[in-house]
Amino acid sequence: MISGDPKFRTWNVEEREGGLYAGIWESTPGKWRIVYDEWEFCHIVSGVSVVTEDGGQARTVKAGDSFVLRPGFKGSWEVLETTRKEYVIKL
Repeated sequence: MISGDPKFRTWNVEEREGGLYAGIWESTPGKWRIVYDEWEFCHIVSGVSVVTEDGGQARTVKAGDSFVLRPGFKGSWEVLETTRKEYVIKL
């Protein structure tokens, strides 16, 4: 945890053998480190967050934005306004 006291909620709506997960994730404001060993497609449903790759530029994401986080991604996720995303994860 870098700052704040975020509260997380996750609803897995699909789990398949071989490490495939899909669902909805939500967080209240805060900032933390993220390290990805998996591939994740994200679609922001509501809220505003800032995703920053180590050594890279900050990217603000908001409702309607979609992006992919790939294995090896290291950085931070900061929720500015409670954020809800739809996700698909492949381990």
